[in-house]
Amino acid sequence: MQIIKYIRLGLFLLLMLLVPVAAMANEDEAGGEINVQEIIFDHMSDAYEWHLWGHTHISLPVIVKHHEGGWEIFSSARFHESADGTYKGFYIDKGRKGKVYEQGYEDRPWDVSITKDVVQIWINIFVLLLIFIPCARWYKKRLAEGDHAAPKGFKGAVEMLTMYIHDDVIKACIGEKHYRPYAPYLLTVFFFIFVTNLVGLLPIFPGGSNVTGNLSITMLLAVGTFLLVNIFGNKEYWKEILWPDVPMMMKCPVPLMPVVELIGIFTKPFALMMRLFANMFGGHTVILSLTCLIFITWKVSTGMGASMTVVSFLMLIFMNCLELLVAFLQAYVFTMLSSVYIGLAHPGHHK
Repeated sequence: MQIIKYIRLGLFLLLMLLVPVAAMANEDEAGGEINVQEIIFDHMSDAYEWHLWGHTHISLPVIVKHHEGGWEIFSSARFHESADGTYKGFYIDKGRKGKVYEQGYEDRPWDVSITKDVVQIWINIFVLLLIFIPCARWYKKRLAEGDHAAPKGFKGAVEMLTMYIHDDVIKACIGEKHYRPYAPYLLTVFFFIFVTNLVGLLPIFPGGSNVTGNLSITMLLAVGTFLLVNIFGNKEYWKEILWPDVPMMMKCPVPLMPVVELIGIFTKPFALMMRLFANMFGGHTVILSLTCLIFITWKVSTGMGASMTVVSFLMLIFMNCLELLVAFLQAYVFTMLSSVYIGLAHPGHHK
C-alpha cells in the first residue's frame, strides 16, 4: 500500500510539472512554433516576476538607480502597461538575459531588485526555520526536563541526518581538533543547498526557481568556503603553498610549485561553484526538455505524440527520482569538499 501511495504522489507531481510547461507550450503554439530553448531558459533564469501559468504571474518589486542619480522603486507589472515595455526610462532587455537597462545607456544601472531567485531564497530560509526551530525547542525542553530519550519521527530523521553530516563528513574531514568552529557554517550550507534543491524540483509556486542552477548563488557559496580556508589557514598551510616541501629545482630559480599551489587556491572554489551549478542546471534542463518533447511530437502527428508521451512520461519519472538523489548528493559533495579544503588549511592535525 505504501508503494501505491508513493506512485500516486509521483504521478501527481509529474502532472503538476506538465501543467505549467503545457501552458507555456500552448502560448508558443498560438504563434505557430514551440520554442524549447526559450521555455527552458525562461524557467531556469532569474526574473522580475514569477510566472505561474498562462498569462498569470506574480509581479515583484524592481529597485534600480538612474545613471544620473536617484532611485526608482516600482512593480515589474509597470513594464507590461506601456506599449514599448518601458517605465520611467527603464526596460527589460530580453536579448541580454532579461535584465533591466536604462534607455540611452549600454551599461546596466544599479539593480537591487527583489527577483524570483531572491524570493525563492527567502522561502527556503522560511522552510529551514520551520524545520529547525521546533527541533531546537524540543531539545531545549527535553534538557530542561532531564529526559534523555532519543527523538522519534521527523525530529529523529533530522537528528540522524545532522549527526551524519557532523560526524562522518565535517569532523572526519577537518579533524577532531579543528572542526568545531566550522561546523555551524558547514551544516548551514548543507541544509540550505539540500532544501533549495528539493524545493527547486517543485514545478509551481512556491517552488520551481532553480536557485542552485544560478551561477551567482553557487559562486557566493564557494566564496564563503574560499574565505574560511584562506583567512583561517595556519602557518603550515601557507608554508606548503609559498614554499612547499619539494626539491629545490622546483622552487628556485623558477617558482614552479609555488605558482601551481597559488593557482590551486582559486581552482578549488571554482570547482565547488561549477560542480553544483552544472549538475543542478543540467538536471532541470533534461526534465524540461523531456516535457517539451511531448508537445513537439504531438504537433508532428498523433501517433508519434502518443508514443513519445508514454516514453517521456516514464523518463520523467526516472529523472525526477534521480534528481531527488542528486539534490542530496550535491549538498553532500559541496559540504564534503568544503570540509576537505578547510582540513587542508590545518595540516598540523595530521601529525
